[in-house]
Amino acid sequence: MKTPSPAISFHNLTLGYDRHPAVHHITGEVARGELLAIVGPNGAGKSTLLKGIVGELKPLGGSLDLHGLRKHDIAYLPQVIEIDRSFPICVFDCVAMGLWREIGAWRGLDAREEQDVARALHTVGLTELADRPVGSLSGGQFQRVLFARLLLQDAAVILLDEPFRAVDTKTVEDLIQLIQRWHGEGRTVLAALHDIEQVRASFPRTLLLAREVVAWGDTAEVLTQENLAKSRQMAFDSHADVCARDESLEREAV
Repeated sequence: MKTPSPAISFHNLTLGYDRHPAVHHITGEVARGELLAIVGPNGAGKSTLLKGIVGELKPLGGSLDLHGLRKHDIAYLPQVIEIDRSFPICVFDCVAMGLWREIGAWRGLDAREEQDVARALHTVGLTELADRPVGSLSGGQFQRVLFARLLLQDAAVILLDEPFRAVDTKTVEDLIQLIQRWHGEGRTVLAALHDIEQVRASFPRTLLLAREVVAWGDTAEVLTQENLAKSRQMAFDSHADVCARDESLEREAV
């Protein structure tokens, strides 16, 4: 059986903010078509790693290789969506924003594109809410809107940062089915998640982070009690080191 080619490669990668590393010395590959969960304690660097892949953060050290993928080949759902839900926009138009790379900011939708939006709404179960203002939606309904926008981007790589936070159980089940569909279509999907049982049930591969790689591979082999305990201890030790450094800097400033 032919080994899949890599979609993303990390070479001793370090990422951070204001020259302070948040995740460091990451080395490994994500294969094309892989469905990968990224898990770890709070502050482990999950969001940071996704921001590095999408290009929001530049490496502080090492490198990242996208193997020919261009920026528009990657769809990214961040943890915090900068959409003013009080702005008077309906569900249909909000979903249609997923086509902005194709149509630009000013051109209207043609008949085919309107059908594409309608299909995306149908896929996430929002057809009947197409004309409703987004500000009136529940958290689960709004997350369906965001997944519908991802559908329209038709990207080869999809990055999801905590996509199920504050979402009802039915919506989680439906969105996991959509993720499984993307995986079946050969797309590469990386999802930062915190629900370990959800990962065990639905994600064949896992990267366990605690600011550095704790384990990476088949989910059953990665999410052992020993590895999870190790990740918590590494995160605790790292937090203690940061606090000690900050206290030292404060003393020097006095």
